[in-house]
Amino acid sequence: MKTATPQLARAINDRLALDLLLERGPLTAPQLRALTGLSRPTVSDLIERLQVNGLIRVTGESGGDRRGPNARLYGIVADRAFVGGVDVRRDVVNVTVADIAGVTMGEAARPIGENLPALVAEALTEAAGSRPLHAVVIGAPGMVDPQTGDLAAGNAEPAWRPGLLPALRTLVDAPVIVENEVNLAAVAEHATGAAAGRDDFVLLWLGDGVGAAVVLDGRLRRGASGGAGEIGFLGRLDIKVCDLLGAQAVRGLDLPALAERVATAAFTLVAVLDPGLVVLGGATSLAGGDPLAALVAERLAEVSPVPVHVRVSGIPDNPVLRGAVSTALSIARDAVFGQGRR
Repeated sequence: MKTATPQLARAINDRLALDLLLERGPLTAPQLRALTGLSRPTVSDLIERLQVNGLIRVTGESGGDRRGPNARLYGIVADRAFVGGVDVRRDVVNVTVADIAGVTMGEAARPIGENLPALVAEALTEAAGSRPLHAVVIGAPGMVDPQTGDLAAGNAEPAWRPGLLPALRTLVDAPVIVENEVNLAAVAEHATGAAAGRDDFVLLWLGDGVGAAVVLDGRLRRGASGGAGEIGFLGRLDIKVCDLLGAQAVRGLDLPALAERVATAAFTLVAVLDPGLVVLGGATSLAGGDPLAALVAERLAEVSPVPVHVRVSGIPDNPVLRGAVSTALSIARDAVFGQGRR
C-alpha cells in the first residue's frame, strides 16, 4: 500500500481543519490539535498555510486572561466565495445567495414568465449584489440528462424544456448545475432534516407533482438516465401514482384514505430498495404531518417484507432551495478549499 505524499498529507490535513472550522466555528490551535489528533508543529504549519492562502484569519481570542498564539481564535474567511441556490416552482423562482460558511447574504424572487433563464439570472443578480458567485445550483421539476446536465425532453411545462442549462450558462458568470428538485430536497433532508445520520432512505414527494429521491450508502442515486425516483409513472395503464397522489387527486380525502394511497406508492420503493426509512415531503405530506406518517407506517408494517420507518420532512421551509444551496456550497468548497480527503 502506498503512503500519502507530503503534498497530499498537507491537503488532507488542511481540509480536515477547514471542515472543523465550518462545523464548529472559530477554534484555537490547541482545540484544532485535540480535534484532529495532529501534532503541534503540523497544526502550526497548517494554520500559517491557510492564513497565507486567505482561507482563515484570526477572529478573536479565547479566555479573557489569556494571551499569546494559543489563545487566538481562527475562523473561516467567509467572504472568500459565494454561491447561489435556485428553486424553480410552477409560479415563482426563489433564489438564495450564501457565503462559503453557509450564511445567507441575499434573497430574491421572481414570478414565472416566458424567459426563465433571464428571470433566474436577474434574481441571482439581485440576491448577490456585487458579490461574485463561485457556483450556482438550480432545482427544477423533471428529469435531468446525466450526459448533458440539462433538463431531459418530455417535461410538461415549456419553461422546463431542454436548453435551460446552456441558456443560463451564457447569462450567469459562474458554474451552473441543474438538478431535479426532489433530489435536492433529499440532499437537505440528509444533511439536517428527517434523514440526518441515515445512509439509506427514500424521499417521497407529494405536492403539485409526485416524485421520489433515492439515497443508498450515503449517496444520491440518479440512475443511468436520470430517472431514478420517477415514481409518478408507476401504476396500471389506466391510472398511475401521479394520478392518485397529485394535489388535485387527494383534495377532500380523509387521512386514512390518503395514507392508504401513500403506502401503496411507498411499498414499491420499500420492497425493491429496502431503504429502512421513508421521508414524506411536499405540501401534502406536511399538511398530513405526523398522523399521516404514523398511518403510512402502520400500513407498510402490514405488507412490507422488510422493516421501515416513516417520518415527515424535517425541513418545512423549502427543502429544495436548502438542498440547492448545500450542493452549491459543496462544489465551491471543493474548488476553494481543495478536495483533500473527500
